[in-house]
Amino acid sequence: MSVRAVVSKDFLDARRAKIVWFVGIHYMLLIVLFFLQVRLGGAEGAPDLLVALWNMVFIGAVFVPAIALVTAYLSIAGERESGSIKHLLSTPVSRRDVVLGKYISRAGIVAASLVLGFAIAAVLAVVWFDSLYAAVFVRIAALTTIYALAYVAVAIGISAVTASRSRAMAGALGFYLLTNLVTLNDDISGLAGIDYVLNTVLGLGVGEDLIQFVGMLTNPARAYLVATIGVFPDGRLETMDLPEPSELSWYVQPEVAAVILGLWLILPMLVGIRQFERAAVS
Repeated sequence: MSVRAVVSKDFLDARRAKIVWFVGIHYMLLIVLFFLQVRLGGAEGAPDLLVALWNMVFIGAVFVPAIALVTAYLSIAGERESGSIKHLLSTPVSRRDVVLGKYISRAGIVAASLVLGFAIAAVLAVVWFDSLYAAVFVRIAALTTIYALAYVAVAIGISAVTASRSRAMAGALGFYLLTNLVTLNDDISGLAGIDYVLNTVLGLGVGEDLIQFVGMLTNPARAYLVATIGVFPDGRLETMDLPEPSELSWYVQPEVAAVILGLWLILPMLVGIRQFERAAVS
């Protein structure tokens, strides 16, 4: 009951945050624009829905974390700074209940915004394209949702270990920059730096797959992109400039990436619960 009480209260508070809807609406508009780009770009032949779906994946890799982090990063830290957390903890609610309840509430809001985006994409797929790859679409939607909820877990974890809004904001923004805007560009990513040190400076001859595995472990965005490769039909990845799973080592297969992505749902929450239970609340 205590977790349910936290969920009920927090959902009513969180849904009033205009910035959540602002980011979510922009994500939906980008889906429409990228689908339209593929549709209009098919003058020499039938427009390819698979290309549009990969565009949706890449959009999701950048914007879904923003939706998740903005929705959840102040969930606990904001109440600690305002002092309202003391009232909440004076009721029959444990600190673990607070973390779990906040996660369920914010995850529900993020999932709802994604469902609306997927619904719009599904309508566009039926209206604008000749072939409907229903299985591919559903799997991408499922992986994108898991990806979003992983970032909600990260945001809740950051919020649980910080005592002020400014620190929570800095933590969320820093994590977003490190795992998205920087690392998605291979030329300036942390992985490029690791590759340079290990292979160029030290001459160790570490393979690209092993470096990519490190990226999957340390970056949910990398794990998400690798996992989605596995949902596309055989023989189509090369035409989309994506590697075939058969060309990759076993530890960078899409299935392994999906498991790693699932771990990002759990580990940040465990860290957040442990640290919040130890924290002094003033």
